[in-house]
Amino acid sequence: MIFENTKNLLEEINRGNGFGEQVTLVAATKTRTAEEINEAISAGVTDIGENRVQEFREKYDLVHGAHRHFIGHLQTNKVKYLVGKCDLLHSLDRDELAEAVDLLSQKKGIRMPALVQVNIGCEESKGGYSPEEAWEKFRVLRKREGLKICGFMAMLPISDDVALLQNLCKKMRTLFERARETDENVRYLSMGMSGDFRLCMENGSNMVRVGTAIFGERK
Repeated sequence: MIFENTKNLLEEINRGNGFGEQVTLVAATKTRTAEEINEAISAGVTDIGENRVQEFREKYDLVHGAHRHFIGHLQTNKVKYLVGKCDLLHSLDRDELAEAVDLLSQKKGIRMPALVQVNIGCEESKGGYSPEEAWEKFRVLRKREGLKICGFMAMLPISDDVALLQNLCKKMRTLFERARETDENVRYLSMGMSGDFRLCMENGSNMVRVGTAIFGERK
């Protein structure tokens, strides 16, 4: 099932987004076994995303052949487990975390690729910078020597109001394009999960984080 699901999903995603751009599929692997993840990789998945640091560490040596993303909320005391091992951190959602990642990366002599997380729906239950401050935060964070800001990440609110969701996507796309014009490192707008990735792709996302559509419902 995983192999077939992955093939079908990649066929759809590889048609590109509404702007004619290639879209990167990040398989969201929370609670999934190394065996399940490796099956998805064998079907063509090139990027995998973990939500929890403990799972990232446990599966690190058991999964092969894919870029590693961290897509969950990250505590500052767990930064040490990701810097230098993670190919892209999606959830740079506050100054305290940015500072911790920056300092450790500099100490290791690397620049950590990261996305600025934007709380596009202004939801209390979600982390991230507000849409109003996101541009200024991008400008500040891209100057940190230990960070390589590669774009933005957002999660849409759960809503049946398609026009609202499209509008939020367009706001993120505008922010992304503005940043991309000023910095060649900006390449990714990570937006869209199993329930809304089609809408996000149509409205400008070029990286989607999909779990259920690949692996089925979580056990």
